[in-house]
Amino acid sequence: MLNFSAIALLGLLVRRVTLAFSTIPDFTDWLVAVTIAVVYTLIALPIGFWSGFLKVDVQTSRRTIVGVLIGCLLSPGITEEVYFRVLMLPHPFEKASGLMLWFWGCASLATFVVYHPLNALTFYPVGRSTFMNPVFLLLAAILGVACSIAYLQSGSIWPAVALHWLAVTAWLLLLGGYRRLYG
Repeated sequence: MLNFSAIALLGLLVRRVTLAFSTIPDFTDWLVAVTIAVVYTLIALPIGFWSGFLKVDVQTSRRTIVGVLIGCLLSPGITEEVYFRVLMLPHPFEKASGLMLWFWGCASLATFVVYHPLNALTFYPVGRSTFMNPVFLLLAAILGVACSIAYLQSGSIWPAVALHWLAVTAWLLLLGGYRRLYG
Protein backbone atom coordinates (compact mmCIF):
# COMPACT_ATOMS: atom_id res chain seq x y z
CA MET A 1 0.00 0.00 0.00
CA LEU A 2 1.31 3.44 -0.91
CA ASN A 3 1.69 5.95 1.88
CA PHE A 4 0.77 9.62 1.61
CA SER A 5 4.29 10.85 0.72
CA ALA A 6 4.65 8.27 -2.07
CA ILE A 7 1.27 9.32 -3.50
CA ALA A 8 2.27 12.99 -3.28
CA LEU A 9 5.58 12.27 -5.05
CA LEU A 10 3.82 10.29 -7.76
CA GLY A 11 1.36 13.16 -8.23
CA LEU A 12 4.23 15.65 -8.52
CA LEU A 13 6.04 13.53 -11.11
CA VAL A 14 2.87 13.02 -13.17
CA ARG A 15 2.27 16.78 -13.08
CA ARG A 16 5.86 17.48 -14.17
CA VAL A 17 5.55 15.09 -17.13
CA THR A 18 2.15 16.45 -18.12
CA LEU A 19 3.33 20.06 -18.00
CA ALA A 20 6.62 19.32 -19.77
CA PHE A 21 4.87 17.66 -22.71
CA SER A 22 1.93 20.06 -22.91
CA THR A 23 3.85 23.33 -22.57
CA ILE A 24 4.35 24.69 -26.07
CA PRO A 25 7.60 26.64 -26.42
CA ASP A 26 7.20 30.19 -27.67
CA PHE A 27 9.52 32.09 -30.00
CA THR A 28 11.77 33.19 -27.14
CA ASP A 29 12.11 29.62 -25.88
CA TRP A 30 13.23 28.45 -29.33
CA LEU A 31 15.57 31.44 -29.69
CA VAL A 32 17.20 30.52 -26.37
CA ALA A 33 17.47 26.88 -27.50
CA VAL A 34 19.14 27.90 -30.77
CA THR A 35 21.56 30.12 -28.83
CA ILE A 36 22.35 27.24 -26.47
CA ALA A 37 22.90 24.92 -29.45
CA VAL A 38 25.33 27.40 -31.01
CA VAL A 39 27.24 27.82 -27.73
CA TYR A 40 27.35 24.03 -27.25
CA THR A 41 28.67 23.62 -30.79
CA LEU A 42 31.35 26.29 -30.24
CA ILE A 43 32.51 24.43 -27.13
CA ALA A 44 32.08 20.81 -28.25
CA LEU A 45 33.65 20.94 -31.70
CA PRO A 46 37.04 22.31 -30.62
CA ILE A 47 37.22 19.85 -27.70
CA GLY A 48 36.15 16.95 -29.91
CA PHE A 49 38.47 17.69 -32.82
CA TRP A 50 41.45 18.65 -30.64
CA SER A 51 41.17 15.39 -28.70
CA GLY A 52 40.61 13.28 -31.80
CA PHE A 53 37.25 12.09 -30.48
CA LEU A 54 35.40 13.77 -33.36
CA LYS A 55 36.27 13.24 -37.02
CA VAL A 56 34.38 14.30 -40.10
CA ASP A 57 32.78 11.07 -41.25
CA VAL A 58 29.50 11.50 -43.11
CA GLN A 59 27.08 8.58 -43.22
CA THR A 60 25.45 8.32 -46.63
CA SER A 61 23.28 5.21 -46.34
CA ARG A 62 19.65 6.32 -46.54
CA ARG A 63 18.66 3.50 -44.18
CA THR A 64 21.24 4.57 -41.60
CA ILE A 65 20.23 8.23 -41.84
CA VAL A 66 16.51 7.51 -41.41
CA GLY A 67 17.17 5.04 -38.61
CA VAL A 68 19.35 7.49 -36.71
CA LEU A 69 16.99 10.45 -37.22
CA ILE A 70 13.95 8.53 -35.95
CA GLY A 71 15.72 6.38 -33.37
CA CYS A 72 17.54 9.26 -31.71
CA LEU A 73 14.33 11.23 -31.33
CA LEU A 74 12.92 8.44 -29.17
CA SER A 75 16.16 7.49 -27.44
CA PRO A 76 18.12 9.34 -26.25
CA GLY A 77 15.98 12.39 -27.17
CA ILE A 78 12.67 11.86 -25.41
CA THR A 79 13.51 9.06 -22.98
CA GLU A 80 16.63 10.63 -21.47
CA GLU A 81 15.06 14.09 -21.31
CA VAL A 82 12.05 12.71 -19.44
CA TYR A 83 14.22 10.99 -16.88
CA PHE A 84 17.15 13.38 -16.45
CA ARG A 85 15.37 16.69 -16.89
CA VAL A 86 11.59 16.40 -16.45
CA LEU A 87 11.48 13.95 -13.54
CA MET A 88 14.59 15.20 -11.74
CA LEU A 89 14.43 18.97 -12.15
CA PRO A 90 11.79 21.18 -10.55
CA HIS A 91 9.39 22.48 -13.18
CA PRO A 92 9.12 26.28 -13.29
CA PHE A 93 5.57 26.04 -11.85
CA GLU A 94 7.13 24.78 -8.61
CA LYS A 95 8.93 28.10 -8.04
CA ALA A 96 11.96 26.31 -6.58
CA SER A 97 14.65 28.38 -4.91
CA GLY A 98 17.99 28.92 -6.59
CA LEU A 99 19.60 26.56 -4.09
CA MET A 100 17.11 23.80 -4.93
CA LEU A 101 17.66 24.35 -8.66
CA TRP A 102 21.43 24.03 -8.17
CA PHE A 103 21.04 20.92 -6.03
CA TRP A 104 18.71 19.11 -8.43
CA GLY A 105 20.63 20.41 -11.44
CA CYS A 106 23.88 18.92 -10.10
CA ALA A 107 22.15 15.66 -9.10
CA SER A 108 20.56 15.41 -12.54
CA LEU A 109 23.84 16.14 -14.30
CA ALA A 110 25.83 13.64 -12.23
CA THR A 111 23.20 10.96 -12.82
CA PHE A 112 23.15 11.76 -16.55
CA VAL A 113 26.93 11.43 -16.88
CA VAL A 114 27.22 8.27 -14.74
CA TYR A 115 24.30 6.67 -16.60
CA HIS A 116 26.30 6.41 -19.83
CA PRO A 117 29.11 4.11 -18.60
CA LEU A 118 26.63 2.11 -16.51
CA ASN A 119 24.45 1.69 -19.59
CA ALA A 120 27.46 0.47 -21.57
CA LEU A 121 28.37 -2.02 -18.85
CA THR A 122 24.86 -3.44 -18.69
CA PHE A 123 22.44 -2.93 -21.58
CA TYR A 124 24.51 -1.37 -24.37
CA PRO A 125 27.90 -3.13 -24.52
CA VAL A 126 28.59 -1.85 -28.05
CA GLY A 127 29.03 1.59 -26.47
CA ARG A 128 31.49 0.45 -23.80
CA SER A 129 34.69 2.09 -25.10
CA THR A 130 32.86 5.21 -26.26
CA PHE A 131 30.69 5.74 -23.19
CA MET A 132 33.70 5.42 -20.89
CA ASN A 133 35.83 7.82 -22.91
CA PRO A 134 36.58 10.95 -20.82
CA VAL A 135 36.04 13.25 -23.81
CA PHE A 136 32.65 11.69 -24.50
CA LEU A 137 31.71 12.11 -20.83
CA LEU A 138 32.85 15.75 -20.86
CA LEU A 139 30.79 16.47 -24.00
CA ALA A 140 27.83 14.63 -22.46
CA ALA A 141 28.14 16.74 -19.30
CA ILE A 142 28.16 19.96 -21.31
CA LEU A 143 25.16 18.72 -23.30
CA GLY A 144 23.40 17.87 -20.02
CA VAL A 145 23.91 21.43 -18.80
CA ALA A 146 22.63 22.79 -22.10
CA CYS A 147 19.51 20.62 -22.04
CA SER A 148 18.84 21.51 -18.40
CA ILE A 149 19.01 25.22 -19.14
CA ALA A 150 16.68 24.83 -22.14
CA TYR A 151 14.18 22.86 -20.07
CA LEU A 152 14.25 25.13 -17.02
CA GLN A 153 13.98 28.25 -19.15
CA SER A 154 10.98 27.03 -21.15
CA GLY A 155 9.21 24.57 -18.87
CA SER A 156 8.79 22.42 -21.98
CA ILE A 157 10.53 19.17 -22.83
CA TRP A 158 10.68 20.03 -26.53
CA PRO A 159 13.66 22.45 -26.64
CA ALA A 160 15.74 20.02 -24.55
CA VAL A 161 14.71 17.10 -26.77
CA ALA A 162 15.62 19.11 -29.88
CA LEU A 163 19.07 19.97 -28.47
CA HIS A 164 19.78 16.40 -27.41
CA TRP A 165 18.52 14.97 -30.69
CA LEU A 166 20.51 17.47 -32.78
CA ALA A 167 23.76 16.84 -30.90
CA VAL A 168 23.51 13.05 -31.05
CA THR A 169 22.36 12.84 -34.67
CA ALA A 170 25.11 15.25 -35.80
CA TRP A 171 27.68 13.16 -33.92
CA LEU A 172 26.40 9.86 -35.35
CA LEU A 173 25.81 11.00 -38.93
CA LEU A 174 28.53 13.62 -39.48
CA LEU A 175 31.25 13.38 -36.83
CA GLY A 176 32.28 9.75 -36.59
CA GLY A 177 29.92 8.55 -33.90
CA TYR A 178 28.26 5.88 -36.00
CA ARG A 179 31.57 4.34 -37.04
CA ARG A 180 32.89 4.63 -33.48
CA LEU A 181 29.93 2.67 -32.14
CA TYR A 182 29.26 0.19 -34.95
CA GLY A 183 32.54 -0.10 -36.84
